[in-house]
Amino acid sequence: MFKEFKLRSSGKDGKVISFDQAQSAKDSAAAQEVDDALMEHLELKSRLHTELLERLNLSVIDKVEKSELRRQVAGFVTQYLNDNGMPLRSEAFTTLVDELIFEVMGLGPLEPLLADPTINDILVNSHENVFVERFGMLEKSSVRFHDERHLLRIIDKIVSRVGRRIDESQPWVDARLEDGSRVNAIIRPCSVDGPALSIRKFARNPLTLERLAEQGALTENAATVLKALVEARMNILISGGTGSGKTTLLNAVSSYIDPTHRIVTIEDAAELQLQQEHVVRLETRPPNAEGKAAVMQRDLVRNALRMRPDRIIVGEVRGAECFDMLQAMNTGHDGSMTTVHANSARDALGRVEQMVTMLGTDLPLRTIRSQITAAIHVVVQLSRMSDGRRRLTSISEISGMEGDVITMQDLFVFERRGRSETGEVLGEFVATGIRAKCADQLAAAGIELNSDMFKSERMKS
Repeated sequence: MFKEFKLRSSGKDGKVISFDQAQSAKDSAAAQEVDDALMEHLELKSRLHTELLERLNLSVIDKVEKSELRRQVAGFVTQYLNDNGMPLRSEAFTTLVDELIFEVMGLGPLEPLLADPTINDILVNSHENVFVERFGMLEKSSVRFHDERHLLRIIDKIVSRVGRRIDESQPWVDARLEDGSRVNAIIRPCSVDGPALSIRKFARNPLTLERLAEQGALTENAATVLKALVEARMNILISGGTGSGKTTLLNAVSSYIDPTHRIVTIEDAAELQLQQEHVVRLETRPPNAEGKAAVMQRDLVRNALRMRPDRIIVGEVRGAECFDMLQAMNTGHDGSMTTVHANSARDALGRVEQMVTMLGTDLPLRTIRSQITAAIHVVVQLSRMSDGRRRLTSISEISGMEGDVITMQDLFVFERRGRSETGEVLGEFVATGIRAKCADQLAAAGIELNSDMFKSERMKS
């Protein structure tokens, strides 16, 4: 019943269409109506924002109480709507006032997304297309910018706060928000469809190894071993792909550094959230408008050696600074840490080797590998699973060299056992049964680990 009906238009004979086609047309019309209403709202907000900026004293706005600012903005909006005969329902009025305050004081449409604790990433593909990541899965957001100029204004507000710039001569930039969240922006001509913005949010309450263990990223035994490695001043390389949680883990393990140690951190965009008091944070600087005065990570690593650090933490090694980092690890800065992009622990060492060769010097391969073996004690591998969850997949110890080959042994590995009906990756992070070579160094540092921690489940049974 009601599978088809007549549709007449322009006085012509009615043609038969299906119910699904009619419903699709109806849905399309409803969607167009929603889009029109949204555009009207964005136009109204844009006009109000422009007039509001002309009336507000921006030089003292930071000193005004939020409640007072809200009262003034609400009064201005009320007067504007009355003068133009544009009545609004109370909830729509409240939303409009909130959005105007976000535009003046914050980052406009991004503010609700930044305040949402369930969102990990905010990905702006264009002023009309904004995606977010929740619990490891991407979904499209209803948030939109008015136009490209609106998005560009928000990007400029972000980068100018940290003393950086973005324009046609420098069309991309790495920056950070006040809470440490990582930001990357790129504009035309490099971004073909207009400005694009990526924000990796950081938790306001930094994750600890205990919380990561509760979430299933690793086991309690593995967390205990990592804590012991940090306390015993082992040099740790954290490896993983993009978005696998390298910086999150680096923050978590760094919380176990002795608070009496002097720590120097080096990053492209400062985002580490160390809890210790004795921390010096260094950050690179891009070239100025003349293409000069750039400060690279290698410059900062070499300068850090003159700052009497106990430990050096490099947010991520990407180039020739890797050689200086290895030198630091080999010359008394035990307990240093860094991260690298790689898909496995073995690949991570290959990447380090490749970055050392970027120096352009003709160092013998065996010499480079000897430096790596002497400098790095443990490689921790992370991975972002197909279900969106981030897990440790291995904790591997560098045990020495056989000929020209660096030898490694896995202490813990993630054994994958398939997927559940809901798509969740099934598996366990288990000990391999190999006793850590560094156990003697841990004992010398006064840290005793139960030998059962390193026994595999088969050996325990």
